[in-house]
Amino acid sequence: MAWAWTHITSYLVIFYCSLIGLSDLYRRVDSSSIGARHRHRPPMVIPLQFSSHNSSLRLSAENRRHLQQSQLPTHTPNARMRLYDDLLSNGYYTTRLWIGSPPQEFALIVDSGSTVTYVPCSTCEHCGKHQDPRFQPELSSTYRPLKCNPSCNCDDEGKQCIYERRYAEMSSSSGVLSEDIISFGNESELVPQHAVFGCENAETGDLYSQRADGIMGLGRGRLSIVDQLVDKGVISDSFSLCYGGMDVGGGAMVLGRISPPADMVFSHSDPFRSPYYNIELKELRVAGKPLKLSPKIFDGKHGTVLDSGTTYAYLPKDAFIAFRNAVMKEIHFLKQIHGPDPNYDDICFSGAGRDISELSKTFPEVDMVFSNGQKLSLSPENYLFRHTKVRGAYCLGIFQNGDSTTLLGGIVVRNTLVTYDRENDKIGFWKTNCSELWRTLQLPNASAPAPSVFQKNDTNFEMSPNLAPSGLPPNVLPGSFRIGFITFDMSISKNDSDVKSNVTELAVFIAHELEIDNSQVRLLNFTSEGNEYLIKLGIFPGQSANYISNTTALNIILRLKEHRLHLPERFGSYQLVEWNAEPEMNLNWWRQHFLAVFIGVLVSLLACLSTIGVWLVWRRRSQVIVTYKPVGTMVPEQELQPL
Repeated sequence: MAWAWTHITSYLVIFYCSLIGLSDLYRRVDSSSIGARHRHRPPMVIPLQFSSHNSSLRLSAENRRHLQQSQLPTHTPNARMRLYDDLLSNGYYTTRLWIGSPPQEFALIVDSGSTVTYVPCSTCEHCGKHQDPRFQPELSSTYRPLKCNPSCNCDDEGKQCIYERRYAEMSSSSGVLSEDIISFGNESELVPQHAVFGCENAETGDLYSQRADGIMGLGRGRLSIVDQLVDKGVISDSFSLCYGGMDVGGGAMVLGRISPPADMVFSHSDPFRSPYYNIELKELRVAGKPLKLSPKIFDGKHGTVLDSGTTYAYLPKDAFIAFRNAVMKEIHFLKQIHGPDPNYDDICFSGAGRDISELSKTFPEVDMVFSNGQKLSLSPENYLFRHTKVRGAYCLGIFQNGDSTTLLGGIVVRNTLVTYDRENDKIGFWKTNCSELWRTLQLPNASAPAPSVFQKNDTNFEMSPNLAPSGLPPNVLPGSFRIGFITFDMSISKNDSDVKSNVTELAVFIAHELEIDNSQVRLLNFTSEGNEYLIKLGIFPGQSANYISNTTALNIILRLKEHRLHLPERFGSYQLVEWNAEPEMNLNWWRQHFLAVFIGVLVSLLACLSTIGVWLVWRRRSQVIVTYKPVGTMVPEQELQPL
């Protein structure tokens, strides 16, 4: 009877939620608790080796700009792409890219400090285990390696073009240069393009151990994906990035031009100053007071470099000391504490509280003043990260650099739309909510064919045999009906109660990973035993839809079955216990007959109450009753602390 009561309650909740949505029953959160650094502090992620062609490439870029105005059409398409992960838990942001025919999917770190885009090849002799399977050239009908020629470095046999990249944190990547079709996702209006990329044969250091598959090079250079698309004339010479804030992962990226907001702040970016994207920083102000520094301090070596592939910010010694002292003077009433990692001498403070929106009342505003007099104001989330062991404590995310370069990593531009306007030699900054920008960014509707592993239409399709999920129930996804909703149970192992108090936040991360709207993922049940948590979630159609398309449903199920959900480490490890897909006709029937069924079940239950009561009295006291918590009594949300 207890089993029956639990399952009856569960199914009533499912169908009730399908009618009215759970947004009225419990509080949903559109943010993630970000506060963990990468396990090893990511240093300057800038290549240490450069091609001998770099200087000529920068000269040709100037000539290309003069040609664009007459050669490019009035409207050039954009590649509009989502960003995933979060900056400080992962150390990077990734986007999805598809390579080959048929397309093979990869999660690539967006890196404005690198030029080559590369993924692990199936022939790789020393590559780590990453998020997705390695690229298999033999499965792509459009793949071809680049033959040795005077414009590339060649292998020892003089047959193929090769690449090699080494990074400041002592990691490296090497392989062969190849050409294939690259696709940019469902949201892009840019059709798939032939492009050169690196087919990786060896990787070391952090590149070997990271979860992301590879790098998407957005820097200046002939092999950059941006330069290649611009040279083809398919996009204008510009791209934009927008990273989520301290408690929000994900974001947006656009390859191509977008109309800048009226109040966007710009700095000149000299393509001849260095091979990296630089800005003309002249002054730093803390709480409105200028630091007593010479403007030349920000112009050493490579100048002030903006690098999306670096996590933190690094200032020359004198600038760092002045900045640190000025901040500490403004927060003298906070207690200074040790950092979360004894391997680093972090500068951390406790007593600021856990509410991110209130940090500006404690920590000072910092202004970056450019040579043109315009300034970018940084809020505390742009120079702080959460202490991972002390609640309500924060640490400086700006450190002393080992040389005279000023390096500004992703932390400085959280919740900031950054436009790299290469055509006009300037970089723009506009403060915004990057997690919402994906929905509000005004771009033309996508017209490109969606890259897919399926040959599909709305109701019938064929799956590639090697991609078909194994063990599907015979009545699920036959192609003869449409999917009303999907339910699945996840088992999560965690050493503390954070999952229990933040389970609603988990749904937001799952929506991100499945590339669907947050409102489509709904919590149905939750139970726990010790450090094991069983969570039942449902995936429902979008707001204006009555069903989930077969392609979307299959993508969701494949990601679940193959454990391709990339959840923050603080949620612990998970396993898919069970999943089920219900056809649209079942959902419609329940919508139409819900009231009658509900009344019938209620009457039956009331009639059995006395019997149930007597039975419960005589149950053995030692027997454990496993029940789900009612949705309406979810515990208040608390901050998640990363592992």
